[in-house]
Amino acid sequence: MAETLPLDQLRALFGEHLQENVPLAHFTTARVGGPAEALLPVNSAEELARAVQQLWDRGIPFHMLGGGSNVLVSDRGVHGLVVLNRARNTRIEGKTPPPTVWAESGANLGALARQLALRGLSGLEWASTIPGTVGGAVYGNAGAHGSDMQSSLLLAEILHPQKGREWWPVEQMGYQYRNSTLKSERSQAVVLSARLRLTQRTPAEVKATLETLAEKRRISQPPGASMGSMFKNPPGDYAGRLIEAAGLKSRKAGDAEISPVHANFFINHGQARAVDIWSLIQLARDTVADRFGVQLELEIVTLGEWNGNIPGQAR
Repeated sequence: MAETLPLDQLRALFGEHLQENVPLAHFTTARVGGPAEALLPVNSAEELARAVQQLWDRGIPFHMLGGGSNVLVSDRGVHGLVVLNRARNTRIEGKTPPPTVWAESGANLGALARQLALRGLSGLEWASTIPGTVGGAVYGNAGAHGSDMQSSLLLAEILHPQKGREWWPVEQMGYQYRNSTLKSERSQAVVLSARLRLTQRTPAEVKATLETLAEKRRISQPPGASMGSMFKNPPGDYAGRLIEAAGLKSRKAGDAEISPVHANFFINHGQARAVDIWSLIQLARDTVADRFGVQLELEIVTLGEWNGNIPGQAR
């Protein structure tokens, strides 16, 4: 049985900043999910660090939510506290070459890449179409267009429950395909900010690269509310190709659909429920396993109250 959330204690700690019974569909790119029992927005890395430390000191568990781009939230919602990361400050360091950018973990990664392009700063073009946050990308080694966070990260500022605040070089992150030491060990550590490497080009050159990647995305990936790529690509293959070969493109459950454009994207056409998306996930996994003997692994995480044990459950 889930522990009772100490709401009186949270109200005393965070006052009017604490929100209660807040629908999480508003904070996820798939636009599904029930309410959080309590929601705490934080607006800077310092505020995030202070809030997390207060929660750890009192033994109050919590869930982190950033841009909500790779999270499937249960229709039943989340029992407990959700910390909503809105720490979005950024700072370009260009006085001493090579240039770098420091960004708080709640900053939108795609928006950051596009802002840098206006200054002719290159290195994050691969991320220009990614809707998630810097912190989520650092945590899960997000990637696109043949590159990923491992290629861009210099240092990550980590708040660890035992070690406090530390700057981790990229080598310490233990990066693998869509994975890191933090993610694989389901660490309680929180990403506060990151410093990313850049190079100087002309704005026109960087803009041209962004336009090419945006057009590639427009052609190959569907519009609409989704979580991005649903499954990791298995070694030597593509999840979308396997799902398509299994005959599942355009398969629907409620108002959710396996996209006819790209089979690794599951679209909410407006009224889908999390359970609809989950049923399509199970269908894709089971069918691909039966047809090809390949076990698809979720790239997304799940959050909230579910019936039964769901692999990939977020902490």
